[in-house]
Amino acid sequence: MNTATQAPATTLPDAKKVGMVSLGCPKALVDSERILTRLRADGYAMSADYAGADVVLVNTCGFLDSAKEESLAAIGEAIAENGRVIVTGCMGDEADAIRAAHPQVLAVTGAHQYEQVVEAVHEHAPPSQGPYVDLIPQPDIKLTPRHYSYLKISEGCNHSCSFCIIPDLRGKLASRRIDAVLREAEKLVAAGTRELLVISQDTSAYGVDTRHEARMWKGRETRAHMTDLARELGRLDIGNGSPPWVRLHYVYPYPHVDAVIPLMAEGLLTPYLDIPFQHASPSVLKRMKRPANEAKVLERLKSWRAICPDIAVRSSFVVGFPGETEDDFQYLCDWLEEAQLDRVGAFRFEPVEGAQANALPDPVPEVLKEERYARLMELTARISAEKLAAKVGRTLPVIIDEVGEPDEDGDIGATGRSQADAPEIDGAVYLRNVAATLSAGDIIDVTIEDADAHDLFGVPV
Repeated sequence: MNTATQAPATTLPDAKKVGMVSLGCPKALVDSERILTRLRADGYAMSADYAGADVVLVNTCGFLDSAKEESLAAIGEAIAENGRVIVTGCMGDEADAIRAAHPQVLAVTGAHQYEQVVEAVHEHAPPSQGPYVDLIPQPDIKLTPRHYSYLKISEGCNHSCSFCIIPDLRGKLASRRIDAVLREAEKLVAAGTRELLVISQDTSAYGVDTRHEARMWKGRETRAHMTDLARELGRLDIGNGSPPWVRLHYVYPYPHVDAVIPLMAEGLLTPYLDIPFQHASPSVLKRMKRPANEAKVLERLKSWRAICPDIAVRSSFVVGFPGETEDDFQYLCDWLEEAQLDRVGAFRFEPVEGAQANALPDPVPEVLKEERYARLMELTARISAEKLAAKVGRTLPVIIDEVGEPDEDGDIGATGRSQADAPEIDGAVYLRNVAATLSAGDIIDVTIEDADAHDLFGVPV
């Protein structure tokens, strides 16, 4: 009889858990996804709440003073709920201000400083398992639903707009290699993404810093250029030979933007452009240090609509910029009447520490800002309502975001979006009488039955 004592089996400790609070724009959300993906590769698990986290990351926004206040409040909440907090993101460049408000934070790093964030997590919550414990490859972490994904193509910006500090926060334009971007897009589609949202600080400038360096992709030489990128993304297949919905965001209206409109007409690219016009008055645009070619833009809008009648154009505008007169504001309203943009967002001007606009004379009183903001929103809501009413009776493709539970009569409703609606920022399509087999990510044809100022209502064909 063998009486030798057998060594006890080794039990792996539980993985350390990381929580994440992600604030700000979609570009910051992509940063959060990359950080969490790297941490999981290092043996960390993710926590959905404060209580279960060994450390909490707060990815901050520092674009506006109001965003900074929100970031500081989020840091304070994380400290109160958990106590072990690491700060990163755009406001990370203001470490002194963060530590003055919250001296308990463990570490502060700046925007897209992935390595420093990971090092800080390793220092304050050392991994208990180490990497490579699970040898089964894991997909990248996504903070968006499975069926849509943000695709970041570059960092930074070469513009020097007087109201913006993004170049100070994120540096000059730094474009990703075209083959790396396309490989990521292909991987996302293979994992179930059916809608790709292309983002950057300036999508039109993609590849300018690399002189539009070409790489081989699928046997073709492909440039780091917005048109080449759009064409190749339109060649991806989500099934049955259909391309994914591909939306271009933050597109400055450079002349070469005209070249992507035929791709929309061909069905390779979603007929949607997000263009940050910011204003229309030449004098305001000059003070903003932005191109003042509003008349030519109106001509190009007409040309785009002639090529692709279903194109939807969204934009955002700043009201109350220093020196904005009543004539300037009326110019903007008249321009919007003629432009007939599909989706419009507006912001009241806020001084941002470090922005050149802070030194401009003739600030607009807050009461007047509010009054102009309300007038602009009323105008754009009317235009939107008229454009959506014109879609009643049409059949449109809709991507499903959420399917509800049956009501007492057994009817099932769902929420989706048309090609004119980007997630989180635009309207929705509310459906009745959908099939029980319908799932998020399905793309179906819908007959539009009704509309209001922002949303559509319909039934599947």
